[in-house]
Amino acid sequence: MKETKTFFLNGEEYFSDKIINLLDIITYFNYNSSLLVLEYNNFICPKKDWDTISITDKDNIEIVTIVGGG
Repeated sequence: MKETKTFFLNGEEYFSDKIINLLDIITYFNYNSSLLVLEYNNFICPKKDWDTISITDKDNIEIVTIVGGG
């Protein structure tokens, strides 16, 4: 039986019964990975670790995108 995990992305609640990592989330939500900062459970997460950190129950993820303009 699969265990459903609850996680929070930018304050919104999501559920998954699959094993997913931070890179999966960025890809699924179509973020441009070169223009963002990712905070995972209150710590800035280096890009090199995104594919190795699996989401667990009650994780909190904040994604901040960088916007340029003039």
